[in-house]
Amino acid sequence: MTNSPLTPGIVSGRLPAAAYAKNFGDHDPALDGHEARVAADRCYFCHDAPCITACPTDIDIPLFIRQIATGTPDAAAQTIWNQNILGGMCARVCPTETLCEQACVREAAEGKPVEIGRLQRFATDHAMAKGKQPFTRAKATGKRVAVVGAGPAGLACAHRLAVHGHDVVVLERRAKAGGLNEYGIASYKAAGGFAAREVDWLLKIGGIEVRTGVELGRDVTLDQLKAGYDAVFLGVGLAGVNALRAAGEDLDGVRNAVDFIAELRQSEDLSKLSIGRDVVVIGGGMTAVDAAVQSKLLGAENVTIVYRRGQEKMSASGYEQDHAVQAGVRIIHNAAPVRVVGSSKAEAVEFAYTEDAPGGLKLSSETFTLKADQVFKAIGQTLTSAPGGLAVEGGKLAGHSGKVWVGGDCAAGGEDLTVNAVAGGRDAAEAIHTILKGG
Repeated sequence: MTNSPLTPGIVSGRLPAAAYAKNFGDHDPALDGHEARVAADRCYFCHDAPCITACPTDIDIPLFIRQIATGTPDAAAQTIWNQNILGGMCARVCPTETLCEQACVREAAEGKPVEIGRLQRFATDHAMAKGKQPFTRAKATGKRVAVVGAGPAGLACAHRLAVHGHDVVVLERRAKAGGLNEYGIASYKAAGGFAAREVDWLLKIGGIEVRTGVELGRDVTLDQLKAGYDAVFLGVGLAGVNALRAAGEDLDGVRNAVDFIAELRQSEDLSKLSIGRDVVVIGGGMTAVDAAVQSKLLGAENVTIVYRRGQEKMSASGYEQDHAVQAGVRIIHNAAPVRVVGSSKAEAVEFAYTEDAPGGLKLSSETFTLKADQVFKAIGQTLTSAPGGLAVEGGKLAGHSGKVWVGGDCAAGGEDLTVNAVAGGRDAAEAIHTILKGG
């Protein structure tokens, strides 16, 4: 094992070399053809199917499942992509247990829904393996659109605009396209570099130029984009991370969970990635679970998630919470951090018990301390700045103004999910297309 010079408890190489490949392999293996047909046969093919209503991208779920059942998975993939061009990734990361599968009639009747997510993955993987882009560009319109951010919203917007014949330039501040699909999702959910492969496949539509290392506000202004393009779409995500507002959060060993996950996702050798012996993750969402589970998979001995409210208030789904517990993560509810203990580096975190009172969250005088050589903050993200003076509501951009549209996690309203971002980008593209063609 190799120690960090500043934080001796945080080391690399905690596990045997072979363990990393096993731990970070595909968490939910794909269905084979026979398994997919058996799973598809459970669908009732409901009229006015509630699963469609529960899907933020309005995929015709009974239709694509029937297409799988009848041996035409490529047609099923086309049905999915007509509504959700990132259907392959969404099949892997969507909380289907709280969306389409929760609404499934089988779930209500038997407590076991049709495996919609796994069937969606089967169809899209089958078709993507052929390498062909299933859409053809319309005749060139001569219109140019700037898309800021190459995450799910930006990519969905760019693809739909390209289908309509518009030329698109995507500006991305990071070194790779993909957004949270590339940098912010647990590795075991999208193993084998799937996020990057899906981006490459999407770009085969043509008419989309991706420029990486370009940041809005640093390299180009919103006014410049408005002057140089017929329309602008902002899918900039949420680059800022909320502060703990607790003493000691600047100590060595305390870091943002999103940065940790991004580092892990881009690591070429996980055995060189350092992790603590005693890890505490503060937060209650998907990011908290992803950081905690992956800490355990890297060899941390004790990993604890601490959330300030009750279990029912956690934004991570019940499935994700169960997965964390099964991975060996302890979850403590109704506790908020008071301070990170340590002189130069984190040694422990002191928490106060909390109570949901009529006037808001109330901290008790009763406290407890958890040993921690590494602390991850997973308490939500926010905008670092509002480009071009656009209106901000609750730390997000509101609506659109003139030639500018907004979508994805940075947009006010809705949940911060990949599937919602895809829907926002797709719908913005249709609105932009309507305007550009004179509507």
